[in-house]
Amino acid sequence: MEVRIDHPDADNVGEIFVKGTSIMLGYYKNPAATEAILSPDGWMNTGDLGLLDSDGVLYIRGRSKTMILSSNGQNIYPEEIEDLLNNMPCVTESLIIYQEGKLVALIYPDMEKIDRENLDDAQIASLMQENLEALNRKLPQYSKVSSFKLLAEEFEKTPKRSIKRYLYQPVEN
Repeated sequence: MEVRIDHPDADNVGEIFVKGTSIMLGYYKNPAATEAILSPDGWMNTGDLGLLDSDGVLYIRGRSKTMILSSNGQNIYPEEIEDLLNNMPCVTESLIIYQEGKLVALIYPDMEKIDRENLDDAQIASLMQENLEALNRKLPQYSKVSSFKLLAEEFEKTPKRSIKRYLYQPVEN
């Protein structure tokens, strides 16, 4: 399998393209969809963003569709922030959205653990604020999360169990 980074930015992050014998030949009876992701010379656009280091190791930063371009022009990869947040106490899953020029964490808490530990609303809010502060200590200034919102129900998901991100994005006027 060959891998290349297309149109890398200043941090060497770009779209990941792959080529090899294991790559599909195209979508069945859908030449337009095939043409959208496969180049004539066989390179497939994965839809992911990543970088190759000097040893040729590929680091995936996120999906090109989910990258957030901040007001100061920085590329923010919400999946990286979500991975950190999802490993914090009492967080089952999260989603980072860009709202009114700020990053906001939507969090579905670990209700089983909260019930086991008999935490009240104030204790949950305090714990999530501590999580947010710990998260921000790990992030560069441009990708710090300004606030969080707790969700009472799990995120709506696709059949593949991926969060339907588009349902949680704020509507910009």
